[in-house]
Amino acid sequence: MKENLWKNITQLKEITPLVHSITNYVVMNNTANALLAAGASPIMAHAQPEMEDMLTICQALVINIGTLDEYWVTSMKKAAQQANKLNKPWILDPVGAGATLYRDKVLSELLHLKPSIIRGNASEIIALAKHNTSPTKGVDSSAESNEAIAAAQFLVKEYHATVCISGATDIILNDKKEIHLLNGNELMSKITGMGCTATALVAAFAAIIKDKAEAATSAMALLGVVGEIASKESQGPGSLQLNILDKLYDITETEFTSTLKLKVKRD
Repeated sequence: MKENLWKNITQLKEITPLVHSITNYVVMNNTANALLAAGASPIMAHAQPEMEDMLTICQALVINIGTLDEYWVTSMKKAAQQANKLNKPWILDPVGAGATLYRDKVLSELLHLKPSIIRGNASEIIALAKHNTSPTKGVDSSAESNEAIAAAQFLVKEYHATVCISGATDIILNDKKEIHLLNGNELMSKITGMGCTATALVAAFAAIIKDKAEAATSAMALLGVVGEIASKESQGPGSLQLNILDKLYDITETEFTSTLKLKVKRD
């Protein structure tokens, strides 16, 4: 897989897939800019009457429940149903899973619409799988990535999805593969919506790569490497955010391959 990752990154810029994001309004600008910098194109629409039409022109869908609203929930369901009908990948970001009963109810309904990929932090993945042995702390994680592997395996088996656990180590797994990525920098956690950016990039790669584990790995490897490189020239989270965007845009093959830290547990 390692040799395919850079090829996937360059292919993203060549194909420029259109990614439809029903996401939270805290991060819309951040995730749209990240998609553009990496080579994809964003659409962020929420109106129910245009959900089906929007999915016909987009190549992938993001559903991010960060700022839940009853109207948006209906839009999410309509979009996911249309993505399934058109056989297009959709990615679920279970922001704050376990925080409220309403949030968990919505997530249960969305899970039954069978997302292609689920991406969340360890606490969210644990809560999503009802293995809630450690509490969700808002949108932050109070658990380490490896603590969520059993929960992720449950989600894989139950919903036939690929699962991506974000953390100091990013873990991507499904019924066939398990990949660990060790890139990034702790300062990234001080930028709001870094996980949401990761989900958007996962969707972009899922739009062009049939193998969903490889798609998620390509996205997480790119963001982790970019964050690690950008942190070296950043004074704090403000400059890091800008430097991440710049590096998503101009990263070189040498920078990527020399920085990447990847372990394949199952392939």
